[in-house]
Amino acid sequence: MFSETWGMLPLVMDEIVVLVTAGSETEATNIARALVEQELVACVNILPGVRSMFQWEGKVAEEREFLLVAKTVSQAFEQVATAVKSLHSYSVPEVIALPIQQGLPEYLSWVRDVTKQVSQST
Repeated sequence: MFSETWGMLPLVMDEIVVLVTAGSETEATNIARALVEQELVACVNILPGVRSMFQWEGKVAEEREFLLVAKTVSQAFEQVATAVKSLHSYSVPEVIALPIQQGLPEYLSWVRDVTKQVSQST
């Protein structure tokens, strides 16, 4: 966790990893590019060949998907989720966040730097 004073109020920045699955490489690339271009995330890794099993409409489903691993700050999560939902083909896309407990300080600083506009607007 990173804290600094922003004027009179303390600003707490919590870095997170956001996981999103997509049904195709094109969809994964489009979502990743939009999130990075809008500076909602600092980086997205796209992992192909993910095998997902899940309950959907009362049945067990199995799909090949692409996993997006995005690095951002917790203050950006709502905007990331909204952007993903607007670009995604699934009616209920996976958009979940996990806290980053530790990381290379320079890397985490870069994540905060890239996403600072969204952090300052919330």
